[in-house]
Amino acid sequence: MKKKTIIVALIVLALAFAGLSACGKDKDDSAGADEGGAKENVTITVGASPTPHAEILNEVVSDLAEQGITLKVQEFTDYVLPNTALDEGELDANYFQHTPYLDEFNAEKGTKIVSIAPIHYEPFGVYPGKSKSLADIQDGAKIAVPNDATNEARALLLLEANGLIKLKDGVGLAATKNDIAENAKNIDIVEIEAAQLPKSLPDVDFAVINGNYALEAGLNAADDALAVEAQDSLAAETFANIIAIREGDENRPELQALVKALQSDKVKAFIEKNYKGAVVPVF
Repeated sequence: MKKKTIIVALIVLALAFAGLSACGKDKDDSAGADEGGAKENVTITVGASPTPHAEILNEVVSDLAEQGITLKVQEFTDYVLPNTALDEGELDANYFQHTPYLDEFNAEKGTKIVSIAPIHYEPFGVYPGKSKSLADIQDGAKIAVPNDATNEARALLLLEANGLIKLKDGVGLAATKNDIAENAKNIDIVEIEAAQLPKSLPDVDFAVINGNYALEAGLNAADDALAVEAQDSLAAETFANIIAIREGDENRPELQALVKALQSDKVKAFIEKNYKGAVVPVF
């Protein structure tokens, strides 16, 4: 009996040792898979205005998917919520604004959002409403402009460039309608939320409309506007639309990959073909 007990004990020990060896092998194999296998898929959510921003982002969904990055595009129709959602961590990035607007938002809200790359520029245009010719503008004509500070200044600079008003010297991109120094035609500047400007056209003589909202309304600065910002204007140099992220996320590989995909020949060709001058790539 004693001899039999010893034999059983030896068998148990052998089986235990074999099990430990197998576990060690599995552990080593698992580590090798983590180091040498495919990386886990990463998802990024980017907030965007529907046109053209979301459309441009959707052009690179498949390119990023090939790199193991799932791009989700969340559309917004205003200029506040995309930054609020980004600041609160609901988004990884957004694509709808230019740097002057972002700087103003950060100063007002205390947020720390930064630009990671410029992508395109949308020329502002003056579009006809009740009146059809800037040359024949009537005394007291109503012209609608965006009511947020940076875009209102941009609209006023465009009106000045076309001889409709004259602004005080040096006001530049800080201009408001209170900075109009000369107004020979007694133009009534009507401040309206940017997204509502196309809808205001039946009620005003003219409206100065942001490029994306013009496109959403079926308008194209190259074809429908009576006057458009020059590509060498202060506005063109300043108001490129950017990919914005939270400060500190600049080196995230998936966000760097997003920028690389957007600043590609493929996207440049897409913009030039589809927007025909209403959206201009800046890379």
